[in-house]
Amino acid sequence: MQNAMHTDRERCVRAVQSKDARFDGWFFTAVLTTGIYCRPSCPAVPPKPQNMVFHASAAACQQAGFRACKRCRPDTSPGSPEWNRRADLVARAMRLIADGVVDRDGVPGLAARLGYSTRQVERQLLAELGAGPLALARAQRAQTARLLVETTGLPMADVAFAAGFSSVRTFNDTVREVFALSPSELRARVPHKDQAKDRAPAPGPGAPATGGTLQLRLPFRAPLNPDNLFGHLAATGVPGVEEWRDGAFRRTLRLPYGHAVVALTPHPDHIGCRLTLTDLRDLTVATSRCRRMLDLDADPVAVDDQLRTDPLLAPLVDKAPGRRVPRTVDEAEFAVRAVLGQQVSTAAARTHAARLVTAYGDPVEDPEGGLTHLFPSPEALAEADPESLAMPRTRRTTFTTLVRHLAEGTLHLGPESDWPETRARLLALPGFGPWTVDVIAMRALGDPDAFLPTDLGIRRAAQELGLPSTPAALTARAAAWRPWRAYAVQYLWATDSHPINFLPV
Repeated sequence: MQNAMHTDRERCVRAVQSKDARFDGWFFTAVLTTGIYCRPSCPAVPPKPQNMVFHASAAACQQAGFRACKRCRPDTSPGSPEWNRRADLVARAMRLIADGVVDRDGVPGLAARLGYSTRQVERQLLAELGAGPLALARAQRAQTARLLVETTGLPMADVAFAAGFSSVRTFNDTVREVFALSPSELRARVPHKDQAKDRAPAPGPGAPATGGTLQLRLPFRAPLNPDNLFGHLAATGVPGVEEWRDGAFRRTLRLPYGHAVVALTPHPDHIGCRLTLTDLRDLTVATSRCRRMLDLDADPVAVDDQLRTDPLLAPLVDKAPGRRVPRTVDEAEFAVRAVLGQQVSTAAARTHAARLVTAYGDPVEDPEGGLTHLFPSPEALAEADPESLAMPRTRRTTFTTLVRHLAEGTLHLGPESDWPETRARLLALPGFGPWTVDVIAMRALGDPDAFLPTDLGIRRAAQELGLPSTPAALTARAAAWRPWRAYAVQYLWATDSHPINFLPV
């Protein structure tokens, strides 16, 4: 079990007394005298240290009988960076819970995805977080319900089922318990103009929830440098699936109950997120995947402090701190695109991907832009005629082998992936060398320590900076950058003039 921050009482007290927003999401402060729990940066007068109790999750606070603070809204904190930098059972479970697996498949489904028994999963989550998978999923449902109550005009019954509750009564009881307000009282606190106009309400319990458009604010820990993050996504975007339009990165999402179109706009203190969903039950998983794609739960201060210990990297970090690793909303999609991009230019990779999208992607409507398709599923790509693929024969074999394993379920690249095991499985596939495996590990699996010492751009940047430029020597030097080598890659790539390093205009 990891040494969780909430167990370091002295450090937590200092963070609360200084209202340090860097620790929002790392832990939560429960106040014994008021019965509420807050984020560390709560603007209220800090309680006396003897009245503070610290928990690792909002769910643990709720389990202990505390309600959410109405001022700092701890349920809207950025997620803990622990779940993005670790690959153990607890971290993988938390990523799956954020992806809505417990709501869809229950705790047995969560345990099956992880390859453990239900009892093992529950025991480890309770030991580290003070709450089991059901409580963690319940806290997430409460947060989704609050978002729908405050930002839409949906009837409360439709909010309940869209948020994942099994009944309106459970929804009402949970909202009152967590927020000390009824759903109607929550809605009454929000100015009417802030509530989005929605489409027709859901038919009722058991029927598919209606779609709608929501305007959200995705929080992050400062600093955040949007240049390489949005520049990379825009420059490598697949026509029809992704585009940069009117200052926003837009793309289609394939989701458990339907699909969505999302527009993500960088702002100094948040990411604007406009989501158009065909089924509101996909709200939680859609926002979770967007956060992962933009690496919004990272701890940039810890990353940059570590990289600054190298005197040759320090000037890059000081010049533009807070770089994130651009990731993906669909791990299987990214693996396919990584193969299409082997030994070709960015433009050629986009062209190959666009052809596949046109031929095998599911069409969607996008009245607000130029998006036309969902990226093809592995099952659809497995039906492709290899001879129709405009690529060398060896790469066709790599492509067809990958999509076959993905379609058959013998290769998993989702949030539950065990990083070392998945690397080994990928390396065993024909045509998969270290570069392809590491770029998938970095951008699809989310390994913050993935490194690309053979990448031409990395070697060129290393040589210009006076770092070792041979793969072996550079890898040895990069040992001091661990566990954040994937972020070092972003700083090294930033020395180039490639469009991936610049925010589009």
